[in-house]
Amino acid sequence: MGFPYESKSIARIPGSKSLTNRALLLATAATGVSRIRDPLVSDDTVAFRTAVENLGARVDSGPLDAFWDVTGIGGSPVGPAGVWCADAGTAGRFLPPFAATGRGTFLLDGSAQLRARPQEPLYDALLKAGARTSAAPGGGLPLTIEAEGLDGGEITVDSSMSSQYLSGLLMAAPLMRRGLVVRGARLVSRPYIDMTLSLMRRFGARAHERGDGEFVVEPGAYTATDVAIEPDASTASYFFAAAAVTRRSVTVPGLRSGSPQGDLRFVEVLARAGAQVDVGRAATTVTGSGVLRGGFDADMGDISDTFMTLAAIAPLADAPVTIHAIAHARLKESDRIAAVADNLRALGVVTEVGPDRITIVPGPTVPARITCHGDHRIAMAFSVLGLDAPGITLDDPGCVSKTFPGFHDEMRRLFPRYQLPVGAADMTKEAL
Repeated sequence: MGFPYESKSIARIPGSKSLTNRALLLATAATGVSRIRDPLVSDDTVAFRTAVENLGARVDSGPLDAFWDVTGIGGSPVGPAGVWCADAGTAGRFLPPFAATGRGTFLLDGSAQLRARPQEPLYDALLKAGARTSAAPGGGLPLTIEAEGLDGGEITVDSSMSSQYLSGLLMAAPLMRRGLVVRGARLVSRPYIDMTLSLMRRFGARAHERGDGEFVVEPGAYTATDVAIEPDASTASYFFAAAAVTRRSVTVPGLRSGSPQGDLRFVEVLARAGAQVDVGRAATTVTGSGVLRGGFDADMGDISDTFMTLAAIAPLADAPVTIHAIAHARLKESDRIAAVADNLRALGVVTEVGPDRITIVPGPTVPARITCHGDHRIAMAFSVLGLDAPGITLDDPGCVSKTFPGFHDEMRRLFPRYQLPVGAADMTKEAL
């Protein structure tokens, strides 16, 4: 905590991956040309863009990718088509329902990491909706769909592992012959469903919630519109956390009150930890107080993509921190609970875990090499700890390109003390 307080710094946070990929799908299904302003340009969004182009959309880039103009196909796709999802979970979960509403044969596949992620609840829901499909064991990729359109109707999808299954079904629902009434059983990460519904309505869908967790989408069509993409709240969490542990002040313009991104609520957790937080109508600012308070239990079930950010800085707090309701984080790019616990223990930090929780006991750290498991969020979270814990290196610093290729450069710009957390033998092309 040896940093002096400095004047406010402006963090340059790229656009939201969640908003960018949802907008790409809805613009593809729409009639007309939609403009997506300030899209995120990263591994996941480029993979999604390529996928919708393979399904018939045309995407034209503005200067420096300031915007993407998407010429939609005016409904459902027509096969045959192959779709490569790479590592993008949103592509693997959003595109199968959309393809199933179309006509022809579609083959969807992805990387070994994406193939290993659970997909059975979505596969079961597609069968209930009338899809003709075959998949790898457990309903995962590769997935083949012999599409003849979907009738829709009433179904329930197990949403205890991911809200993306439900989002994918909702976005495809207007293209089903009877629309859809769908219930997300044991729904996690609810704010992402609100984001999905909000964007669907922007594109002209008639969708609403009826009762607790039951959603009704009428059959219809999507109409092209313009969408401005906010800075990514999950990515902003690392810079807000860095402010909290360095006594600096970081502002993210465009991330403001009323944001559809649930992960902006991470700043409420930082406020409990002693940071000063201002969520305004034009920007959000976090200022570190000089002391990171612990001694609290945080339910991060709805904002689980940011639990690693808190866990990584918790060793610097003045009392233990427990994070719970995050069982579904075990099913992301890695088993994130286990990965965080193992890395903290390698740093000499006492850590306890349960099926859906992790407790971190503050204490001094020792130098260690962080195992990223190819997971961008592990790399970024432990990079923040590296601001105040010397000797941290990453085994895969380049994995941040999944959502923020310029992460290390921006950290270095805002925090001059930041050292790229790689060893001499690990200097990737990005690091050089």
